[in-house]
Amino acid sequence: MTTTQDWFISVALPVPLRNTFDYRLPTEADPTANYMGCRVAVNFGHQAMVGIILSCHQTSTYDPAKIVAALEILDHKPLFTAELLNLCWWAADYYQHPLGETLSTAMPTPLRQGKSSAPTLAAWQLTTEGKGLPETALKRAKKQQIALQYLLHNDFLLDADARKLDINSTTMAAMQKKGLVEKVERVPEHQAPKDAADQLLRESPLALTEEQEAALSQLSFHRYTCYLLEGATGSGKTEFYLQAIARTLQAGKQALVLIPEIGLTPQTVARFEQRFACSVAELHSNVSDSQRTNNWLAARDGRARIVIGTRLASLCPMQDLGIIIVDEEHDLSFKQQDGLRYSARDLSIYRANQLQIPIVLGSATPSLESFYNAIHGRFAHLRLTRRAGAAKPPTISRVDLRGKTLTAGLCDASVAVLEKTIERGQQAIVFVNRRGYAPSLLCHHCGWIAECPSCDANLTLHKAPYHLHCHHCDAQKPVNRHCPQCNSPDLNPRGLGTEQTEQWLEERFPDTPIIRIDRDSTRQKNSLQETLAVVKSGKPCILIGTQMLAKGHHFPNIALVVIADCDQGLMSADYRGPERMAQLVIQVAGRAGRGEIPGQVLIQSHSPDHPLLDLLLTKGYHLFARQLLNERQTAFLPPFTHQCLIRAESKRPQNAIDFLKMARQQLSSLMPPSQQLQYLGPIPARMERVNERFRYQLHITAGSRKALQKLLKEGIEKIDQQALARRTRWSVDVDPQEV
Repeated sequence: MTTTQDWFISVALPVPLRNTFDYRLPTEADPTANYMGCRVAVNFGHQAMVGIILSCHQTSTYDPAKIVAALEILDHKPLFTAELLNLCWWAADYYQHPLGETLSTAMPTPLRQGKSSAPTLAAWQLTTEGKGLPETALKRAKKQQIALQYLLHNDFLLDADARKLDINSTTMAAMQKKGLVEKVERVPEHQAPKDAADQLLRESPLALTEEQEAALSQLSFHRYTCYLLEGATGSGKTEFYLQAIARTLQAGKQALVLIPEIGLTPQTVARFEQRFACSVAELHSNVSDSQRTNNWLAARDGRARIVIGTRLASLCPMQDLGIIIVDEEHDLSFKQQDGLRYSARDLSIYRANQLQIPIVLGSATPSLESFYNAIHGRFAHLRLTRRAGAAKPPTISRVDLRGKTLTAGLCDASVAVLEKTIERGQQAIVFVNRRGYAPSLLCHHCGWIAECPSCDANLTLHKAPYHLHCHHCDAQKPVNRHCPQCNSPDLNPRGLGTEQTEQWLEERFPDTPIIRIDRDSTRQKNSLQETLAVVKSGKPCILIGTQMLAKGHHFPNIALVVIADCDQGLMSADYRGPERMAQLVIQVAGRAGRGEIPGQVLIQSHSPDHPLLDLLLTKGYHLFARQLLNERQTAFLPPFTHQCLIRAESKRPQNAIDFLKMARQQLSSLMPPSQQLQYLGPIPARMERVNERFRYQLHITAGSRKALQKLLKEGIEKIDQQALARRTRWSVDVDPQEV
């Protein structure tokens, strides 16, 4: 008879090491149980850690006498399904990242810390005093009265139900302070999938256009196909998603919807809850740790039928996943830029393939990688070329800025159109893709510029509150009253930011609400939703914002969009600059004319006759993308090649340079440079110094993905063994989106 002393477990720990670790089973554990995917508490060095069990076996490659027992197995059932374990294993292997850290990335924070995986839901219930109140007792506080009436007829008010009733946490906290309600924890009830159409839907689906119907008819729900849904802005991609998901739910399966921006989550969740009578779970960083844990577990157990989230939702366990939707698939936010540098879009494509289910990549401006795969038959290409309903595409005009006087980034011609729009009682957007008041503060007397002491970057001037701010290391300092070099008080802001345009427009249009939407103005929870509620009221207003405004918002009363400057993308040193410029222009322009009001777009530029801008505006994104693909092929750039960046940083620049020289030598010894394999570097990063650390990188470009992966697997193992690898902070970025 075997005992736990005869059994060993292989554990992945969240440490920057690429191997796993063997421990003995705890004495109270059952050797016959399936522990694969469960969490386990262990001693690692001088600290306790939580790892994931990968296997249970009776032999070990290590000396059994030196193997200690694990402290405790934390889960009664596997936290990671076999499918999610396989996904994380593939991600760790493809992106050259330690498996233990990859698994840790997939988990919500409380589960990483070893807290209970028993799902609970936060809820409110009436106190004895609250139960004794009549339904009209709180009529002076409308939201509190709604909550009271609900609780007088129901035992509990869950957070999800409170959201549907438009009751926020402030309202409930006020009632708690009065002693009327108390917060409790509820064990969620399992909801069996509803497969009857009348039980599944809360509202009837909209009638599809011919293009939508044709596209939906091409979906195959019982095998893997990656569909690129190239749909013009306002063409009804969301309705396509809803009807595709309805068919998936009717088959008793779950749906995963990835969106690029946290700010889009509430409106997306509300739209899905309006349509479907089933549990919809959110997964993004604005969800509290406890709620995210509950939603994560609800997806694993099948209680959440639809999961909506940002890139971290791509690593969510799903009991019976039937379809994946990636909305705005071109968006950069789907690529993680630190730690596990994964692409949620690419990870989801692999996941769909493994599960043999469909995946839909939706965008009005597909990434060149997806576009290339579609035109070469790797993806099924679905197109929606016309706007749904009565909405018409906006008219787009170029405004030549050469020789024109600019005030807060706007020329007189644009301001005149803005005035007429407001006079007609309509709404407008002014797009300024830089937050703050001005990107630099300059001494007019000697030319001194306020620079970040820790980064190779200028400090951005902010007016609300008044300070200088580095957007790279987050350093902040008071605004200088005098130049530190010449003591002159003549310090002037230089460049354009959203705050500057906001201030001038408030003076120019004193009777019109001016609404600024950027990362600074939407820091507080629910602030974006409260701000957008003003816009959705339909009253005349002017929105000023960064690219947060460009994604997925439906504003039916926007009649005018002014893009203050599109030249940055045209003049970018990054080969992806023109692609991103085009995506931004089309996406921002798509906010205009989405209802019955005709839309107009003004694009201000110092290069209005630039060939790429002319091609985009006269021929459209589809032909523009084909032109860029031709240029990429000539230049041996993705998607015709495959890239990897090995990044290194150190407080002493020579350490990072020496490490990358060693890395290049090790890799070159395995695969020397050739026409199909190129090394470039070590070279400085685009911003060499950030937060007192000097950053360098080694570019690797290969004609074959398979060859690149082979090189990295063998090369990283050799690099890991070198002493320099332990003295330098370094990382591997496969398929980088920023260089």
